[in-house]
Amino acid sequence: MKIETKVLHKGYEPRNGEPRTLPIYQSTTYQYDSAEEIGQLFDLSTDGFFYSRIHNPTVDAVEKKIASLEGGIGALCTTSGQAASFLALMNILKAGDHFISSSTIYGGSVNLFAVTMRRFGIDCTFVDAEASEVEIQKAIQPNTKAIFGETIANPALTILDIEKFACIAKKNKIPLIIDNTFATPVLCRPIEFGANIVIHSTTKYMDGHAVQLGGVIVDGGNFNWTNGKFPEFTEPDASYHGIVYTDTFKEAAYIVKARVQLMRDLGCYPTAQDAFLLNLGLETLPIRMKQHCENALAIARFLSESDMVESVNYPGLENNPYHTLMKKYTPNGCSGVVSFIIKGGRENAMRFMNALKLAGNVVHVADIRTCILHPASSTHRQLTDEQLKGAGISPGLIRFSVGLENLTDILDDLKNGLSEIEK
Repeated sequence: MKIETKVLHKGYEPRNGEPRTLPIYQSTTYQYDSAEEIGQLFDLSTDGFFYSRIHNPTVDAVEKKIASLEGGIGALCTTSGQAASFLALMNILKAGDHFISSSTIYGGSVNLFAVTMRRFGIDCTFVDAEASEVEIQKAIQPNTKAIFGETIANPALTILDIEKFACIAKKNKIPLIIDNTFATPVLCRPIEFGANIVIHSTTKYMDGHAVQLGGVIVDGGNFNWTNGKFPEFTEPDASYHGIVYTDTFKEAAYIVKARVQLMRDLGCYPTAQDAFLLNLGLETLPIRMKQHCENALAIARFLSESDMVESVNYPGLENNPYHTLMKKYTPNGCSGVVSFIIKGGRENAMRFMNALKLAGNVVHVADIRTCILHPASSTHRQLTDEQLKGAGISPGLIRFSVGLENLTDILDDLKNGLSEIEK
């Protein structure tokens, strides 16, 4: 199946006389005929559902669909993208371990890695994604257990050279984890370029309608957990009667352990209703991403020609420094997010935003409706202009998430905003 077909038919396959669309299994518990059967579930010796904190039939169908879309062997849904990032790493790491990450990643991930995970005794070194393999290799330590990066960084809109990082990870016998939120499997499938684990904030394009939070972890099934660096996969788990994940679950050891160990203990599993809504979004993902990308490229080109715009950042533009990597990793488009700098700094940026009628001034991105955000007056409001520049954020910077409205209407809204600051 091609991806346009997979989003409609994978995950849930009705049998004779069953509902054609995915049902909502609104239940926390599941009944069995004998105590022995339930015991087998707790021994992990048979498949089945027993409690919706770790497994639910509706969520299971969505997990299978997303795994298929990314080319993985299994997936685990979570209640947010942050939870997906945390579990993906904590399934590998323990106190005293270290991992490296590209520095151009989502700000929430930076805080998670640099502050919260440090409280768990886990250190992270941030590296320049543009550095050479030799330079990045210098950040690898004897206790380094993973490498993390984003396909299309939020909000920097840089494109990660996945194969370069995959080569480094393979050389050091550690997994490469890629956040594929902005690209989605429609535009890029990182496993095909050597990634081992893929995560998403499904809150963004996968859902697409801003109706529910979620995240997902996808296991590529292509990493050797028996290479001696990951004893938690190859030594008995006392909490499951001494089961050894690599012996019992083979290439699926990672994703099974994440579910039955971490999800069991941390309980950040989505509800059946959330999964049902996510599935509705997934069913239209390919056609939505196509239109997001087409609209965004047209908007980026329009803004590039405006005398009131200092610069435009969108990898789809031929003069963008990441255009070559974009053609390699996301040749069919690079999402609907465009960033640009208004001339005149903070004051003009505010005037521009206040003049918009169609674009929603919201702290969100990757929605079917056009969204706009001025970091200097919202997410980074506490910083002075000098501090903003130190953080790489211009006072006039605008993040513009292009929606699915008619392109002419979006352009008219931008023209109206630009005309306001020209007065």
